[in-house]
Amino acid sequence: MQEPALVALAGRIINNFTISIMADAKNNPLIENSPYRNNVPAFDKVKTEHFLPALDIAIELANNELKQIKEIKQPDFKNVIEALEISGRKLDTVSGVFFHFDSANNTEELQNISLEFKTKLTKHENNVILDNDLFQKVKVVFENRKNFNLTDEQELLLEDTYKSFVRNGALLNPEQKEELRNINEKLAELLNNYGQNILSEVNSFELYIDNEDELAGLPEGAKNAAKEAATENGKADKWLITLHAPSMIPVITYADNRNLREKIWRAYSTRCKNGKFDNKNNILEIVKLRRDRAVLLGYKTHAHYILEERMAKTTETVFKMLDDYSKDILPLAKKEFEELRQFVKSINGSDEIKNWDIAYYAEKMKEKIYGFDSEQLRPYFQFEKVREGAFDVASKLYDISFVKKTDYPLYHEEVETFDVIDNKNGELVGVLYTDYYPRKTKQGGAWMNDYVKQDRTPEGKRTAPIIGNHGNFTKPTKDKPSLLSLEEVLTLFHEFGHGLHGLLSDTRYRSHAGTNVKWDFVELPSQIMENWAKEKEVLHLFATHYKTNAPIPDELVEKMQAAENFRAASGFLRQIVFSRLDMLWHTATPEDIKDVESFEREACQNFYILPPDGSLVSTSFSHIFDGGYSSGYYSYKWAEILDADAFEAFKENGLFDSRTAKKFRNLMSQGGSKDPEVLYVEFRGKKADPKALLRRKGLA
Repeated sequence: MQEPALVALAGRIINNFTISIMADAKNNPLIENSPYRNNVPAFDKVKTEHFLPALDIAIELANNELKQIKEIKQPDFKNVIEALEISGRKLDTVSGVFFHFDSANNTEELQNISLEFKTKLTKHENNVILDNDLFQKVKVVFENRKNFNLTDEQELLLEDTYKSFVRNGALLNPEQKEELRNINEKLAELLNNYGQNILSEVNSFELYIDNEDELAGLPEGAKNAAKEAATENGKADKWLITLHAPSMIPVITYADNRNLREKIWRAYSTRCKNGKFDNKNNILEIVKLRRDRAVLLGYKTHAHYILEERMAKTTETVFKMLDDYSKDILPLAKKEFEELRQFVKSINGSDEIKNWDIAYYAEKMKEKIYGFDSEQLRPYFQFEKVREGAFDVASKLYDISFVKKTDYPLYHEEVETFDVIDNKNGELVGVLYTDYYPRKTKQGGAWMNDYVKQDRTPEGKRTAPIIGNHGNFTKPTKDKPSLLSLEEVLTLFHEFGHGLHGLLSDTRYRSHAGTNVKWDFVELPSQIMENWAKEKEVLHLFATHYKTNAPIPDELVEKMQAAENFRAASGFLRQIVFSRLDMLWHTATPEDIKDVESFEREACQNFYILPPDGSLVSTSFSHIFDGGYSSGYYSYKWAEILDADAFEAFKENGLFDSRTAKKFRNLMSQGGSKDPEVLYVEFRGKKADPKALLRRKGLA
């Protein structure tokens, strides 16, 4: 990370303000320059009490940089647009570390300052984007852009900068700007509350089992983990089930105890529906404020506002894609359910199925048809070897190496760090942090983030990004290492694909680096990585038995591959329903919505295979209410079309074909510096075929 040292900064803008800032910065690891290699943030030194003072200092430093831009007499691309691009680096570091801790190390102390931090940051962002003097400098450069002899990438940065100001209210009158400020600040509060509620709800649920017989059917590894979890909580004679995925999923899938399955299913599927952590009012206020903001900015709905900057571009395009797939997928999903019902009847004498039965009986049906139980794979999927397998795939594709390091600072003892090296020239590609096990201070799911984005110095030297991969995978026990499910393996490869997108970035500007692409393109590098994890050639790189080190049998791999598309339509339909629900929340008239549950029922009524039994998706749908996927959940399917089509190129030319891999690396390295449709055609030589996804799923 190329940041000016504070002393150098003081030399540029010497005044009493800077001197006082320098004094305040002492002993604050978020403000002081990092003492670590490659300017990795000093995670080990950061305490909760550092965040708010660091934020104040970073905001003041950023404001002083912006003040210099506003005082420019002859605006041009370099002194306005590039100056804006490199301003606020210290603020980027402070906020980046905070939001990382907010998701991966969210202690009670951090939760206590979370709203204040986010509110202050939102106010600053409003002040910048609504600053008319600053906008006028940008506007002058934009209107005279033909005079500056800009490269294509510079043209795009200028256009993005101008549009960012306009789309965030620069053209509003003073009264409207004040209204927009209030909306943005209130939204920051509501989004914070929504996310904190989910974390609190998950952490507050604990189900202790007194009798091991109640856990009949559970894999031994899941039972051992439940025993250790209870022991850690001082209840060594019990077994603990939580709502964290490694605990909850085995119960839903394998527990013979139907009452236990129902209890866990209901707890998980009604998160934040009622009680202390109820999110329903948060949702109603969020969708109303998002609509109000969109209308204030000149758009019909929040979805219209969002999609203007997406590959899909219009709500009509998204709904048409979902409707077109629905026509094919819904009848197939209903057929799959009827087949499952008949299977249940054949073994029970009754065809009654409830929501908490589906995963359980589907697993048994799959085992009968294919002779394949997903748990058969787990002994071959030792976490460390799976991760090495992902590294090996990247090494073979992109000629890079992953070197484990112990000299970087950690924010938790479970974190590991790696230098990523380009084998051709020995240069540092980036630094990778991995953090893969669940804990109470960590949000659920899996994700990638960038602590420091890649860019180039004015002299053209590439700065190495610092990337994080996070998950909530099965933890090791005292008797066994971490053994992953197939779904966990695919998730690890998926997030690693996001990580590669960030690591291999090679753009001039940080705003274009890595995953800073149009949202419906962001899942392509992640989803395509999942394909390698299921190939026999790749499985033989890492899938060996954790006890005997014997390679995974070809017969087992073939069974896994044969069962890959079992109930594929049902999984496909689930994504369609979630995407529709997202779009309907953000195209509806909020005043017409009186009740969250009723709205969701109406939105999904034509797609329920079984009655919802009281479940509610919206109250814990963090992707769209506490993440970046509002009016964008469809992008998983959009990008899956691209990834299915793209992987066909590797299947045609060879899984590790160097020419194909080089072209795909080029696609990733350019981030958002070029239109994604152009990037894809450059890679593939044609537009993606929508039927590629149906072919892969066996649904064509």
